[in-house]
Formats: sequence, C-alpha cells, structure tokens
Amino acid sequence: MIESAVKADLRLYLQDARDALLLKLEGLSEYDIRRPLTPTGTNLLGLVKHVTSAEAVYLGDSFGRPFAAPGLWVAGAAEANADFWARPDESREELVGRYRAVWAHADATIAELPLDALGTVPWGARLQLPLHRILIHVIVETQRHAGQADIVRELVDGAVGLRAVDDNMPERDGTWWQEYRGRVERAAREAALQW
Repeated sequence: MIESAVKADLRLYLQDARDALLLKLEGLSEYDIRRPLTPTGTNLLGLVKHVTSAEAVYLGDSFGRPFAAPGLWVAGAAEANADFWARPDESREELVGRYRAVWAHADATIAELPLDALGTVPWGARLQLPLHRILIHVIVETQRHAGQADIVRELVDGAVGLRAVDDNMPERDGTWWQEYRGRVERAAREAALQW
C-alpha cells in the first residue's frame, strides 16, 4: 500500500478518537467537565489535557518539533498526575484550543515525515522508534482515553455514544435500558452463584 494511503488511514483513526473525546465535553458545565468521577480522579477536561501533552511529546518533541504543552508526569516533566486535571486558572477554551493546535502540529509531523522516520521517546531508555509505531501508540492512547471519557460522561448525565450524528447505540427508550441493565445484573448474580 502506498505510504500516503497508510498515513491517511492512520490519521482518520486518530482524528476519530480526537473528535470522540471532545464530544464528551459538549453541553456540560465547568464543574461537570472537571469533576472527578472515579476513585483515581478521572475527569473529562483532564483527559483532554493529558492527550494534548501526549501528542505534543510523541508527535512533536520526539521528532525535534517541540510544541508548548503541559508536561507529562510520566516523563518526569510534572508532578504526579498533573496532566490529568485542569487547574481553576486553566479555562476550557484554553485547553481545548491547545488540543486543537497540537492536532495541527502533529498532523504536520505526520504529513512531512516518512513513516520510517525515527523519533526519540524522551524517557526510559530513550528509545528510537519509527513514526509509524509512535503514531499507532498515539491512536491507541487517544482511543483509550476517549473510552474512559465515554464512561465518565455517562456517569455525569447519561449521555452516551461515539458521535453526535451516529451514536452507535441501539435506539431504545429509558425503560428498555433499565430492563436491559436489570437483565445484565441478574446474569452477573446468577453466574456468581454458579461459578
């Protein structure tokens, strides 16, 4: 397959994950996009802040193309989990704007470099990895966090789905979903007694 076609496919999956993540912020208050809804503090705007930093490192710094973004704690560039939550002085507009800006920066890296171009991951053994592998890592990372955002958003207000136009969910009413959840709960309890 021609490299440009491979790049187009990879970019499509990356952009789909980016869009899914930002969709989860739509229509929510400042409190709801920031509030921690898991014991480890997972919150919607923090996920956006984190993936911004990840794209800046992986598809910027690793290829000698720095982009100003919050430091990744895992890289030793910030205190533990600092990139997973938004401080009160960091606005939604600022963080979403920075995320969109890093898209353009990362997309330029993808467009300008061949898939076998080596980037240096700036931690651990400072591994040199090809753009192709780093790009796959960024897609997987972004999809993972988009999935977390999907669950967190459902906890906030019950909103679910992959896209605004096509949510990829069965068209059922609230009663059906309650009955479905009850059925799943009964199956779990039955299996717990059986196994």
